[in-house]
Amino acid sequence: MDALKTALFIAFSFNRKLCSLLDKTLRGIGIHVKWKSVLQKEREEIFMRETKRKILWLISTVMLLVACCPMLAFAAEEAEEYVPAMYATFWSLIPPLVAIVLALITKEVYSSLFIGILIGGVFYSGFAFEGTVTHVFQGGIISVLSDSYNVGIIVFLVILGIMVCMMNKVGGSAAFGQWAQKHIKSRAGAQCATILLGILIFIDDYFNCLTVGSVMRPVTDKHKISRAKLSYLIDATAAPVCIIAPISSWAAAVTGFVEGEDGFSIFIRAIPYNFYALLTIVMMFSLVLLKLDYGPMRLHEDNAIRGDIYTTPDRPYADAEKEVVEGKGKVIDLVLPIILLIAFCIIGMIYTGGFFSGTDFVTSFSQSDASVGLVLGSFFAFVVTIIFYVARRIIKFDECMACIPEGFKAMVPAILILTFAWTLKAMTDSLGADVFVSELVKSSASGFMNFLPAIIFLVGCGLAFATGTSWGTFGILIPIVVSVFQGQNETMMIISISACMAGAVCGDHCSPISDTTIMSSAGAQCNHVNHVTTQLPYAITVAAVSFFVYIIAGFVQTAWIALPAGIVLMVAVLLVIRKIFGKEAE
Repeated sequence: MDALKTALFIAFSFNRKLCSLLDKTLRGIGIHVKWKSVLQKEREEIFMRETKRKILWLISTVMLLVACCPMLAFAAEEAEEYVPAMYATFWSLIPPLVAIVLALITKEVYSSLFIGILIGGVFYSGFAFEGTVTHVFQGGIISVLSDSYNVGIIVFLVILGIMVCMMNKVGGSAAFGQWAQKHIKSRAGAQCATILLGILIFIDDYFNCLTVGSVMRPVTDKHKISRAKLSYLIDATAAPVCIIAPISSWAAAVTGFVEGEDGFSIFIRAIPYNFYALLTIVMMFSLVLLKLDYGPMRLHEDNAIRGDIYTTPDRPYADAEKEVVEGKGKVIDLVLPIILLIAFCIIGMIYTGGFFSGTDFVTSFSQSDASVGLVLGSFFAFVVTIIFYVARRIIKFDECMACIPEGFKAMVPAILILTFAWTLKAMTDSLGADVFVSELVKSSASGFMNFLPAIIFLVGCGLAFATGTSWGTFGILIPIVVSVFQGQNETMMIISISACMAGAVCGDHCSPISDTTIMSSAGAQCNHVNHVTTQLPYAITVAAVSFFVYIIAGFVQTAWIALPAGIVLMVAVLLVIRKIFGKEAE
């Protein structure tokens, strides 16, 4: 019947008389056709088919053109790489500086970081809306989250968060807190124990921050030590200790940046000249023994003694505190997972460095991939911990699995801040901040040879503070130093390389966008801005003393004179501050 309708329509379209004759023929054999309805329906169907065909053709054409555009753009980029107008200028440092200033003023880190990222995108695109949006998200957030190293760090954080949740749920943290309360009798003892544990865990700063925090929080809370003070002690024993530890991920990074020289040997020889790291350790013990606190930290500690360990209303990890269970677990339920973490992370790191393929221990550590090693180590520690808990019947397997989303949730603030910090670094890299700083150092190197270590220290501080990365600062400054002193004055090269490392650690220590600073806040479960504002006066004090010691080192060129002078000067400065501000309340 459909074919008959089509035939009638075609006949009508070409010749009405033919259509009339056809109609009479059909009527003669008893077939009656309603011409108007048939023709109208056919017209509509044919019109719809034609319309659909035209629309599909148009869509296909548009899609083809869109598909060709990236190819053309890519070809154009290959022909001439885009360089923003503000590349390698002072403006390249503006985005991180804005983010830092806003964070300190507003006390709100998420929006401050994002505004800094947005400014970086605007500068890169030349104030074009489309270019800004694509660079912020595609070249920034999506890019850093697709980086395998960054993803590894996030996975490591999540696994640690899960393990901390399990340790709390079985009562291991509470049991350790009760044990420590019996054996650690004073606030000074609790702080010294925190420092010593931080020094012992020297393989990686991320691991240090979260491990020391999870272990020592119950102890410091019992002795009414503020979360801000705990954050400072964690942060001051993370990067500063890792940078003077030969077997650490940081030693591996520095060794890789020293081209044309024996990197590991230079790292070892540079340790006595790393004044910021060494003097930071001296300062921590001095603060505890002298019972001294000053600046915003004084307020936090006074409030902690009165019972308020936070000072500010913000409780970013309040839910995590509710998970602590007393009476079920033992000290071994916290100590063993921590030992497993340390052991498996060391094995994971040397595995990535080729230890099990015949490479010696030191070389495998120096060649290790910290991100992959920490993920592998933490995962196996996580699995063994679950087996240990379930075998002892202190927690059910499904309860362990319930800790996975809880642990992930506890790490969300740290992961979010880290993501924004990485993105901000990507913005500064695209604007050529590293090129600007390196050219600045090269231009000022001549004529200030004896003062060069002190100058490099200040430049390293500024660069690491603005970008939030120590390793990036190493990568920029160390090759410059090697090229300046190589084959001329080896001692000055060692001192200057050490100044690079010290300055990078100092800037990283001070910066609110530093991943280590963020991890310290997460480990202590402290408001991030509180940690930054209380830590800054302490870090600046050590930095000022270190600057003068590097001037001394530039002239005497021996650690046997410079380092003792630095220790004496550090203690003297703290005694003067104690004289001005007085002892903290008992």
